[in-house]
Amino acid sequence: MPEEEKVLLYATLCFPVRDGKVLMGRKTGKIGKGCWNGYGGGIEAGEKPKRAAPRELVEELGLIAEPSDLHKVAIVHFHNEKSDGGRFTCEVHVYLLYEWTGEPKETEEMTDPTWFDIDRLPFHEMMPADKEWLPLIFTGKKFIAEAYLGPFQRTLLSEVKITEVDSFPEE
Repeated sequence: MPEEEKVLLYATLCFPVRDGKVLMGRKTGKIGKGCWNGYGGGIEAGEKPKRAAPRELVEELGLIAEPSDLHKVAIVHFHNEKSDGGRFTCEVHVYLLYEWTGEPKETEEMTDPTWFDIDRLPFHEMMPADKEWLPLIFTGKKFIAEAYLGPFQRTLLSEVKITEVDSFPEE
């Protein structure tokens, strides 16, 4: 049976940070399977990104956070080509999190919760565009990025375009 290409249009991504380290896990399915990543997922109909991110944190990691604890640092538009020639763009709202309750745990969606030094991330085991934009989220800058990816998001098709912004629209 051929591998299914997931089409996701709006999502969140959250990176818990503590003592110069960032918490990531290994994705178990579909987009980025086997890669290290932050925690997040699809935004449900009628849901705001800042409400979706805490829901996803509980589902994927067991951490509890309030929307007010989230610090938006980026919006990344992943422009995806599918193997059938179709295209879709996923708008991902990226947050840093410094305060939460609960202890990280492995879930069906994300395994091996691991703390990495912010300046020594495992880019060789991450999604292909991550090395271009992810380091910037820890610099205090805010930005909007455009990343162009091939089928199953396994290849980066061009340089990631990054535009710094002063703020984001309210959620």
